[in-house]
Amino acid sequence: MDKVIFGDNQFFAVNHASDEKARAQSIRFKEDAAIINVLDQAIDLGINTFMCTTHDRIANICDHMRANPAKYKNFNIYPCMPYAHKYANAVTELGILGTIKQHIPGNIFGTMAKGGLAIVNKDFVKLLELLVDAEMKMFKGINTPVIFLQNVIVDMILGLKMYEFFKAYDAYVRKKYNAEPGYITMNMPLLLDTLNSLGIENPIICSSINKIGFRMSGGVELYEKYLNEKQFRPIAMQVLAAGALRPKEAIDYLGKFPKIESVLFGASSKGHIQETKCLIEEM
Repeated sequence: MDKVIFGDNQFFAVNHASDEKARAQSIRFKEDAAIINVLDQAIDLGINTFMCTTHDRIANICDHMRANPAKYKNFNIYPCMPYAHKYANAVTELGILGTIKQHIPGNIFGTMAKGGLAIVNKDFVKLLELLVDAEMKMFKGINTPVIFLQNVIVDMILGLKMYEFFKAYDAYVRKKYNAEPGYITMNMPLLLDTLNSLGIENPIICSSINKIGFRMSGGVELYEKYLNEKQFRPIAMQVLAAGALRPKEAIDYLGKFPKIESVLFGASSKGHIQETKCLIEEM
């Protein structure tokens, strides 16, 4: 994985520090061209990986990339799924089968039959596969070497102890998409122990890592122990702790842990992208 990964929170009005900034970002990135412009700036600065949710507007960004293959041939996207709001809204409007009909790719009769049977039999692994296929449809022809499960699903599975989902997801992503599975969580120690117990070794785990314990379930001390002693591939996110830490202070802290392979961050100006990228690379 690249050391520096660019995120998408700023494009979709997600700002953990300020609602006012979130509203301003929503206005600024109302048009797809504004998102593409910032991504192109990141590419010009040498960032080649974009980690994003499966928000409907990402499909437009992928269309742009497919229309300009030479420019984006070395650019990777790490999809993070599911985008929960999309499905919650669809189920409310269309029902479960209607949602499957709208979002699942392929022959509609076959997918409806598969989805309907899965619902009747409560075969949640089949539903997981359908979900992955639905979310990956927009990325056809795009480099997607790692595919992530969002923390809303990962941490729910951990809470319900339905661990077979992780094994099924791991196998399906590797076989169907020739990609590595990744996991986003707010409880890295518990997730790592669970994955290891299933025989999933050296997993890619994206979690909050910062010196004040922001969104780090289990606490800073336990995270540091795992970062020093356990075998896995960590991606650090929320390193600024929603603005509580200055960039240099936050990145210097990460430098204590050589196992951290990548740092995920979002920014909306070329200057901030360049500053953060330089700090990460110096780390």
